[in-house]
Amino acid sequence: MKIQTLFFSLLIIGCQKAKTTEAETIAELPAAQEISIETDDSADEKVIKTDTVAIYVNEDQSSKDYILANLLEQKADEDSIVYVKYRLDFYQNKKKTASSKIAIKSFDKGSEWVASYGLTSETSKNSPFVQISVGYPACGYTHDNYLYYLKNNTLQLVHEWKTMSDSGWGSWLEIANPSKTSDPKSFYCKTVAFMPADEDENPDMGIVTHSDSISFELKGNQWSKRLLSAKDKSYFEKKMTFDQFNSQ
Repeated sequence: MKIQTLFFSLLIIGCQKAKTTEAETIAELPAAQEISIETDDSADEKVIKTDTVAIYVNEDQSSKDYILANLLEQKADEDSIVYVKYRLDFYQNKKKTASSKIAIKSFDKGSEWVASYGLTSETSKNSPFVQISVGYPACGYTHDNYLYYLKNNTLQLVHEWKTMSDSGWGSWLEIANPSKTSDPKSFYCKTVAFMPADEDENPDMGIVTHSDSISFELKGNQWSKRLLSAKDKSYFEKKMTFDQFNSQ
């Protein structure tokens, strides 16, 4: 099975054994939180350099829509860990419609940007969702990912996460859109990881885990999200070999 960031199945095979979180932990989960709407305050900002980021619909590059990734700040600490701050300017029909600022710690020189419309590839056409990923294009490197909602010139950063892929191992986000529409009012995601089972003598044995299940809901023009499982704790685990996992 290829590692993907855009899909996950709502069905769990009966023979898989889920490890549920305890009731008292679930009771402590935070209430739904509203996601702030972005504002543009870029008038007097100094730009160090600008990268043009193409936006794709499936495998086709848009001829009129793109993003300008403007580097505003770059510094390194005593451990040579690089911190950067970017302003992302979104253009639709070659006209700037919105902006957002992001900060990235542990930024790798030579990182590349990728952007696409849609929550999933099946719902990318005419979708107000834009997924952006930035990172060094090689196995073993962590990529920073952002999900934006851009509609009527209003921009919201709905979710952000990290992914890593290393020769069939790694961690990623899977998004479920039950409505199968390009502009749903709700959707879900979870973090999936397949990592080596270090305690096992078989080097090809790994463990699949699911964690951080989140629901998203649109109320009016405001997105909110709710954590459905205990944060950073797996609620599902299953051992399988590398070939078993990647052949599914």
